[in-house]
Amino acid sequence: MPRDLLEDSVKKYESSFSMSVVPRLVATLAAASVVAIAALAPSSAATAAPPARGLGAAPATVVSASSGGGRTAALEAAMQATVEAGATGVSAMIDDGDEVTRLAVGSAQLDPLIALRPTDQARVGSITKTAIAVIALQLVGEGTLTLGDTIESWLPGMVPNGGSITIRMLLNHTSGIFNYTDDSDFFASVLADPYRHWRPREVIAVAVSHPPLFPPGTSWSYSNTGYILLGLVLQKATDESISDLVRQRVVRPLDLDNTYFANSARFRGSYAHGYAPPSVTGDGYQDLSRWSPSWAWAAGSLVSNPPDLARFYQALLSGRLLSPALLRTMTTTVSPGPGFAYGLGIFALDTPCGRVWGHDGGIPGYVSFAMNTIEGTRSAVVLMPTQPDSAIASAVEEVLVTAACAMFRQPVPAVAATAPRTAAMPGFARHPVPAGLRLSD
Repeated sequence: MPRDLLEDSVKKYESSFSMSVVPRLVATLAAASVVAIAALAPSSAATAAPPARGLGAAPATVVSASSGGGRTAALEAAMQATVEAGATGVSAMIDDGDEVTRLAVGSAQLDPLIALRPTDQARVGSITKTAIAVIALQLVGEGTLTLGDTIESWLPGMVPNGGSITIRMLLNHTSGIFNYTDDSDFFASVLADPYRHWRPREVIAVAVSHPPLFPPGTSWSYSNTGYILLGLVLQKATDESISDLVRQRVVRPLDLDNTYFANSARFRGSYAHGYAPPSVTGDGYQDLSRWSPSWAWAAGSLVSNPPDLARFYQALLSGRLLSPALLRTMTTTVSPGPGFAYGLGIFALDTPCGRVWGHDGGIPGYVSFAMNTIEGTRSAVVLMPTQPDSAIASAVEEVLVTAACAMFRQPVPAVAATAPRTAAMPGFARHPVPAGLRLSD
């Protein structure tokens, strides 16, 4: 992949989302995911699988398990427009409390051409963080951990000033620890050998080579490093691997047949190949789905699909995974900016049709977003197996808004649909906020 094209893709993608008409819904796609678009930025040519021999975006195939009337038609149209903008496919699931709709548009694979299905697996990046937070809070409930435990007490000497950084700070991104995925030299290494297996301590070493962004607990800045540290703490506290913890505490209790923590690049079922588009590669579509997710580890190595993600968040928010007290703790948030609040591995965003709770994810070749009502009675999941450029980012924006509004059984408000994309908006994960965070429930 030509470096200049990749860097240009980064700039256009971030610009698209910072100029969004629904900034608090989509800002996290560019900023608060495990890699966002930065994964493809600083690179010489990557040694990935060969591009899909000159193929353009595949013809759209729509699969619908049920009808949602006009709201479903609007969502299908937005998904179709995203494929026409260059995405290889989009899948979605909407549960409005009465009716469940599953949709897929485009292709799961370009060569040979295979239609995308709503049940196809995909890498879901930072949605992993919600699962990690659930496990941490379960251990708090069992008395194995406390949210006030320091990193130093569990991982002595690993992080400077670790005696002042607590489990809670790692969970809600108030630790001040540098985000290793913001290190350009790190991504140069990832792209130079995208099949390399990374160890957690290697990426922590990248992070602690940088000074902290602020004193612990005084501000907010998204840090994947915090969740790598959490993964090590959970393993030490339980003497179990992260993959086993996810399976035992999340997957099995909820019968999530298409969800697992990926220890390798291998998928375990029917999956959507994740691609970089020609605007990013400078050639055809390049398949990134076999790149190693090891560098993302506890910050972003989960694989899932729309039905499983909907079930996971519905179970979580309805109280099936945590006690009422622990769920209140999880949804007690800090507020980095208007319309956006971050709890413990879960966030709340204001959309044109109402407030949603969930998380987003981004890892090379994939974008994901899970939205839910606070009670867990309604949900919307959108997965896109394509690395966005500015045109794709703008198009999937409309999918996210339409999906959120469909969840609330509302059309997209006219003002949201027609507002000009001119006002620059904050990128929450890129810029730490002033000290004095506000807590809210």
